[in-house]
Amino acid sequence: MTLTPESDAVLARLSSLRSLDAPTHGGRVLSYVYDSGLAELDELAAAAMRAVQPVNGLDPTTFPSVAAIERDLVAFARDVLGGDDEVVGNVTSGGTESCLLAVKTARDVWTAARDATEGSTSARPRLVAPTTAHAAFQKAAHYFGLELDLVPVAADGVVPAAAMIERLGPEVALVVVSAPSYPFAALDPVAEVAAAASALGIACHVDACIGGWVLPWWRSGGEEPLPPWDFRADGVTSISADLHKFGYAPKGASVLLHRGRDRHRAQYFATKRWPGYPVVNPTMLGSKSAGALAAAWAITQRLGRDGFADLAASCRRATDTLVRTVDGIRGLRVVGSPVGPLFAVATDESVPESERVDPHRWADSARTAGWLLQQQPGLAQESGVRLPHTTHLTITPVTETVLPELVSALVAAADDVRGAPPITPEHVLGAVPTEVAAALAGALTGQAGTVSSAQASALLAQLGIGAGSALPDETAPLLALIESMPPPLTERLLVELLASLVEPPRPS
Repeated sequence: MTLTPESDAVLARLSSLRSLDAPTHGGRVLSYVYDSGLAELDELAAAAMRAVQPVNGLDPTTFPSVAAIERDLVAFARDVLGGDDEVVGNVTSGGTESCLLAVKTARDVWTAARDATEGSTSARPRLVAPTTAHAAFQKAAHYFGLELDLVPVAADGVVPAAAMIERLGPEVALVVVSAPSYPFAALDPVAEVAAAASALGIACHVDACIGGWVLPWWRSGGEEPLPPWDFRADGVTSISADLHKFGYAPKGASVLLHRGRDRHRAQYFATKRWPGYPVVNPTMLGSKSAGALAAAWAITQRLGRDGFADLAASCRRATDTLVRTVDGIRGLRVVGSPVGPLFAVATDESVPESERVDPHRWADSARTAGWLLQQQPGLAQESGVRLPHTTHLTITPVTETVLPELVSALVAAADDVRGAPPITPEHVLGAVPTEVAAALAGALTGQAGTVSSAQASALLAQLGIGAGSALPDETAPLLALIESMPPPLTERLLVELLASLVEPPRPS
């Protein structure tokens, strides 16, 4: 169909806006995007989305294609993740929704069991997870009223099984482990924690949002199978796995699987207590697009297990090459023993300061050459073990096609910043006006008080961000502030920054 000039103008405007984005293809962005490197899959996904464009995923009785597509995806996912015919589930809008629903389901099951044995109680259920568990679980605890119990991890990102198990008790509604964790790609001790949880009647969720569609074909460093981490591990009650990550589907599609139909049914919300149609929702959303669902289905149908295995092998080869590259860069080190196509890079403090490479400066230097690496702030844990600030890389199949150029860029970026010390808050404060430095200094000592929208916006503007300003080319100074400021203040400023990006302009 030929578009009118007016429609062409709309699309031209969209193209202009898209030109401001980071590139989603070509391997230049090593986070957020999951590029299979196969143009055919992109075209297939687009065609599948167009085919269901007008479909409302709210009601599979009106649109039975939705039920059939979701049924196929759940069947494929449970086969890949080691489940039997007692494992059932749904497709969600993404990893955050999968995690939220896993927590909501666990809370409701725990509450029903507690009420049945002890009568109605105001006891607050507890959610146990490592500090490296995805922030979606902090969100879930906040939304659903659970007490969040974060277990410190070692400096390499590994959480001891014993440390997790000793936190378990009758008030725990859910224990969460990652396969692997996002910050450091550590494979948590799933089998040990799940078995201990099962013995106590506690649900165990495996967050495999990033690993679920690649770890089934991964091997350990010695090419041995990975320790049990999916439904083959006794005691695992639910697993989340994102189809829009290493399932290569468009955003947003994830799978949440439960062991047992009764548990799965607790995920649902249903009501007839209003004068409209009966509402029965398996997910947080009611009306929803079937686009990402259909695209994910088409890709899994096209690839099958063998296709995913081939793409995982490409990720493995590229990951091995990049880990060796970083290991060979003096002043940098890979954190821990990462499992899967992702890893974090920190300063190697075993070498003299003059030879160290700060990972945030390294990422900024790589950015100037067109490579986007993800900077992660450090974290002080209750145990006293401080997790280092790092730079994160997620490796996708397309990465293998650009390895020579990427390796060269990473080495050159390290050479460019070697010996430069990490940026401190004092460095940042020294570059801003006196009144802004004073405000920040007060905040750093916990004297900031409540920060209004106007105050937060003014502070961001003085720092050169927000209020329509583009982020600076070098983001290491911002990460230094994020890491050092009290979490409530940092979170408040970040909320102001993100909220301001979508505010319509005020009349002049």
